[in-house]
Amino acid sequence: MYNFDNEKWGALGESGWLTFFAAVGTILTAVAVLWIYPPTGYGDDFVSFLENDVARGNSHLVTLAFGILFPIVHSGLASLRPFGEKIVGARTWRVIFAFPSLCLAYSWIVYFISHAHDGIQFYDISHISWVHGLAWIVNFASFLFLYPSVYNLKEVAAVEKPQIHLWETGIIRITRHPQYVGQAMWSAAHLAMVGTSFTALTMALLVGHHAFACWNGDRRLEAAHGENFLKIKERTSIIPFQAIIEGRQQLPKDYYKELIRAPFVLIAVGSIGAYFAHPYMQAGAALARNTGLVPGGILDDFFLELN
Repeated sequence: MYNFDNEKWGALGESGWLTFFAAVGTILTAVAVLWIYPPTGYGDDFVSFLENDVARGNSHLVTLAFGILFPIVHSGLASLRPFGEKIVGARTWRVIFAFPSLCLAYSWIVYFISHAHDGIQFYDISHISWVHGLAWIVNFASFLFLYPSVYNLKEVAAVEKPQIHLWETGIIRITRHPQYVGQAMWSAAHLAMVGTSFTALTMALLVGHHAFACWNGDRRLEAAHGENFLKIKERTSIIPFQAIIEGRQQLPKDYYKELIRAPFVLIAVGSIGAYFAHPYMQAGAALARNTGLVPGGILDDFFLELN
């Protein structure tokens, strides 16, 4: 269980944090070189394959393909974690899990930004100031709905050994699957601002994946923790506040202490920064779209030798 008094980040210059930044820098560099940068990466080849060979130019089918492939890769590798860790270890499996997930997430996000206004325009209320303000608040709040394990940045980066934690405190008292709730909020806010059929399909796919992850997450926690998880499942709910309303969960008087977490500062700054970075995201997506396909990548010679 999480104990507020025991939260320790350690000094920023200690070896654990140096290893953290080195690990994050390494995986992001690999993603940039092997996937994002067209002359060396294969992300443009993959998107071109989906657009031209699979979807025949239909952007709705491309986002549908992403909406099928990403859950298979992301949730599939998460489900294979107990088996994979036995073979390669917990830290190596985290890298195997993270790399394809980051690659697909990047490509889907860029494609969404480039094609958000495709298809049928059901409505356009983005110019209404209070709608924009409400969407911003909902979007900002959605990033606060994170599973507690995300706060352990060193474990996320596999500096510390990744574990399948069992939580009941903090946001878990409100909802057992906060990232599902957060994704639903984020999707609703974006759909309110961009009322197109492409955006509606993409948001439905995102929420659908997280709904599946609720079932899959419960299954994995039960497999890892057995009866202990079933007891927590009985005292919590997926729907926010349901367990509290039904009397199955009691909030302590000092509950606010469970919600005050140091990483929230980074999350808040990142969320606000992402909002102001929207024009740069759109410019980057336009650049990627206008650059188009640069066939092949840095590993071409290696693949040729294998053949």
